[in-house]
Parts: sequence; structure tokens; C-alpha cells
Amino acid sequence: METEKRKVIFSGRVQGVGFRYTVSEIARRFSVTGYVKNLVNGSVELVCQGAASELDAFIETILLERARHIAHHSVEVSQATDQYDDFTVRR
Repeated sequence: METEKRKVIFSGRVQGVGFRYTVSEIARRFSVTGYVKNLVNGSVELVCQGAASELDAFIETILLERARHIAHHSVEVSQATDQYDDFTVRR
């Protein structure tokens, strides 16, 4: 199975509302690795790796479950690396 890496930036009211921890809980439902962290500009960065179909479902679930907090999101796709063993919340 071929894997890929995605970097997603979420903006809106995504800090101070449990966004990172919800994303971490959602990640447990999927075969993904990577991290989620707050950025100094008030947005949240998600870096995740896995099969394209898993990443599609993972990101779609985040968008559905946190829709009221997300004003905008952007996705950047790149080649997967072996740098993540699990999914973590970073500070």
C-alpha cells in the first residue's frame, strides 16, 4: 500500500476549544501517524501520513466534527517519510 504525507492548516476558532485533542482522538480511528500543533498565528497545523483513502477519511471526519470552528483549511500533499511512529499532540 502506497502512503503519502499531508500537511493541513486549519484556521478559524481552532485554538482554545480542544481542537488538537479532538483531532488526536479522531486519529485513533484511522491508520495514520503524525502530529497536530498550534501555530503562533492562531491556526492549527496537522501533519499526517498514511494511505490516501485513510487520510481522506481522517481529514473529512475532522472537517465534519469540528466544522463550527473551522473557517478555512488548506492541504499540501507530499511523499511520505518514515519519521512518525504514532500520532501525537505537540505544544
